[in-house]
Amino acid sequence: MGLTDLHCHILPGIDDGARDLEDAVAMARRAAADGIATVCATPHIRHDHDVRIAELGTRVEELQRAVSAVGVPVRIVTGGEVAESALDGLKDEELRRVSLGGANTWILLEPRPGPLGPSLIEAAESLAAGGRQIVVAHPERHVGPGFREALAEVVARGALVQATAAHLTDEDAGPVLVELAAEGLVHLVASDSHSARAGRPVAISAALERLGPAEREFAARAPVAIVRGEPVEAPQARAG
Repeated sequence: MGLTDLHCHILPGIDDGARDLEDAVAMARRAAADGIATVCATPHIRHDHDVRIAELGTRVEELQRAVSAVGVPVRIVTGGEVAESALDGLKDEELRRVSLGGANTWILLEPRPGPLGPSLIEAAESLAAGGRQIVVAHPERHVGPGFREALAEVVARGALVQATAAHLTDEDAGPVLVELAAEGLVHLVASDSHSARAGRPVAISAALERLGPAEREFAARAPVAIVRGEPVEAPQARAG
């Protein structure tokens, strides 16, 4: 079973991700070369991008046809990177459409700019009330006072936390993220890639190798369950 990339801006011409279909297919090729079998297409769902949620399923199908036509063995599934600030404006059906894998269980949530705070906890609780859980995107962008405490609090409410692969392999940020994973505060790794032409590649395998054996096994296994909409318990919580 191949890897799953839960956070990738692979849909062409929809946000600040893939420029065009050629770029998107090249991203899929890069994913396959890294051992990634499934890519969640997660365009920005926030006020500065005109992403039409009702069209996402069709756009994913179109990209899948193009990827399959050139023999790239990667499955593209639906999703979205939902900004915390946009959450209140989304209807229940829209949340279903942007859930990871379309399974209506896990929402990839982009925290508000700045340090993590009480609003992230409130967002987790609000979604949990509707039977959904969150994957917190790129916490390394939100370091500030009470950072570890905020992560611990949101994880205690059932959230999982996703670090960016390129930051895990970074000389400065990597050791901190590995330490957070060992503490049970980072659980998943994703590319957050935006293009095959520049920036972060669609690659996560090298980042996974930086984690300890137990953390690496969880980070490789859990995304498969997330895309299926299955419950996943954070390792720290499981250990009691």
